[in-house]
Amino acid sequence: MTRSARLPDVTTEDAFHRVARDESALRPGVDALADSLALPTGRLRRLPNGSLPVYADDHLVLKLFPPPQAAAARVEAAVLEAVSGRLPVPTPAVRAAGSRDGWRYVLMDRLPGQDLSTVWADLTREDRRRVAAQAGALTRALHEVTPPALQDWWPQDWTAFVREQRLSAAGRHHRRGLPPAWSEQVDDFLDRTPLLPGPRVLLHTEIMPANLLAVPDADGRWSLSGLCDAEPAMRGHHEYDLVALAVFLTGGDRTALREALTAYGYDATELDEDLSHRLLAWTLLHRFGDVAAFLEFLPRPDSPTLPALARSWFGLTP
Repeated sequence: MTRSARLPDVTTEDAFHRVARDESALRPGVDALADSLALPTGRLRRLPNGSLPVYADDHLVLKLFPPPQAAAARVEAAVLEAVSGRLPVPTPAVRAAGSRDGWRYVLMDRLPGQDLSTVWADLTREDRRRVAAQAGALTRALHEVTPPALQDWWPQDWTAFVREQRLSAAGRHHRRGLPPAWSEQVDDFLDRTPLLPGPRVLLHTEIMPANLLAVPDADGRWSLSGLCDAEPAMRGHHEYDLVALAVFLTGGDRTALREALTAYGYDATELDEDLSHRLLAWTLLHRFGDVAAFLEFLPRPDSPTLPALARSWFGLTP
């Protein structure tokens, strides 16, 4: 018999944050949803990472979206269906998608492999650079997939989104903790860094170790085995997607970054200072860009200027 427990009544982001990690509030409704999907609730376990409630057994993943984030569930399901079988590594196949108690859910396959973020620190330099190249090729393949037809997919107007991010960049980074010595340079740096025109492509926006899976071969060499978490996907300029890859995957290793960008399709002549400056510009414009936080784990430049920061983080010259 299907259980009658309901998922929590949340109508705002604040209300969701209050229950996001409260299993006593969530689990009865999750079990009722699982029963309705004929899932064995005894084997479902809450996964530890991520901002959304995600439960899994050995074969399936159940991802929940509170009412304020309902649109992201449609994006997740539509993007996963669009990229299925079209990338160099597997993506979760969608088994069901729907709503319950105002929440949205997506039920999908669980991919084999380990969360790359849990093994990245132990990878050899050779493995990191091979994986970086695989991530670059994966990103290019993603950008060649036709975006799904979704109504009201934010942002509907990419040019307006970039313009708004540009106008708010200095203040936004200052509010996120970037000292004035840095944030006061932002407007001038963006004025001096022209972004290239280009078609609007399908963007994952977070191609980074936390959203990549990897497996070792018989000799212990690691390779990518999957890509997940498509709910923040957008449509926009392809270089926007290189930010997470460069910040979180290659992390200041310029050889690994060159491997990733070459595998993406950049010619050696394009791996120059202009590209380094554009990558920093997109970092400043990225909705998840947080230069203050990135300064905590990326290499610090010799001088406190944004051009020096671009060379330190995204330097591409040998």
